[in-house]
Amino acid sequence: MQDSVARRVEELFVLGYRCAESALLIVAEEKGVQSAWIPKIASGFCGGTSRTRGTCGAVAGAVMAVNLFCGRSDPSVPLYQSYPPVQRLIRAFEERFGSTNCYDLTRCDLATAEGQKKFLEENLLERCKAFTAFAAAAALAAIDEKQ
Repeated sequence: MQDSVARRVEELFVLGYRCAESALLIVAEEKGVQSAWIPKIASGFCGGTSRTRGTCGAVAGAVMAVNLFCGRSDPSVPLYQSYPPVQRLIRAFEERFGSTNCYDLTRCDLATAEGQKKFLEENLLERCKAFTAFAAAAALAAIDEKQ
């Protein structure tokens, strides 16, 4: 599974999609979900939540993906039903990479010209691809554990 997810990440990044969009797209595709909202709803999470040094976009996209299948659409259903699979995803990502924060993961402030230059010079896009592949695979595993 991880290899096919990594291949799909490569394809999506070549097309111009990025971390949050790709993680959400991959999970949706694997689970047979299509929507005009996917990947649109994930775009603002790319680059560490719109280059604010926030949550890694791959993690944010993966959380959205988990909630497509484990979240609620009825407010009378307990909100916390989605928490265990999201927590599994977050724990797995933190165990693998040490953080879920974009700046901590890249040591790069994407809101600055210097940070963007560093991102390109150090080829950090490759690291982001690895984060995205792992997050999407972890989301799929978390969803499957729930069902």
